[in-house]
Amino acid sequence: MMLDELYQEVILDHYRSPHGKGLREPFEAEAHHVNPTCGDEITLRVHLSDDRVADVSYDSIGCSISQASASVMYDLVHDQPLKEAFAKLEAFTELMGSRGGIDPDEDVLEDAVAFAGVSKFPGRVKCALLSWMAFKDAAVRASGSARSGEDT
Repeated sequence: MMLDELYQEVILDHYRSPHGKGLREPFEAEAHHVNPTCGDEITLRVHLSDDRVADVSYDSIGCSISQASASVMYDLVHDQPLKEAFAKLEAFTELMGSRGGIDPDEDVLEDAVAFAGVSKFPGRVKCALLSWMAFKDAAVRASGSARSGEDT
């Protein structure tokens, strides 16, 4: 099996059997993002506990790339220290902006390395980043409300 075929299989596996899908409570912040170019949508919730991402839950519709990316993102940030989750977000964002110009670190990005080929197609990069940007939005707001003691 060629490496590209393996990566396509990883993306299809996550699309067919998404991890973490379904909105859950409790949560401190929720974000709703839409990709205006294709109509993909995601509503994502973040629950923090002691500066850890205790849960990420989401409901989404869209193409196989956006759905698989949300599933992979869940695996990478769920039950991680917030700082480490943001480091993975940064690594994935860098990969998506590389246009295939960098070799992703599999130790950091795990299944997300399968999206290296997607980075060569700017029209699909927004699909892959949709869930990650929703996570960033919700996590920043959740961490802000956790520090200030606000309810959302």
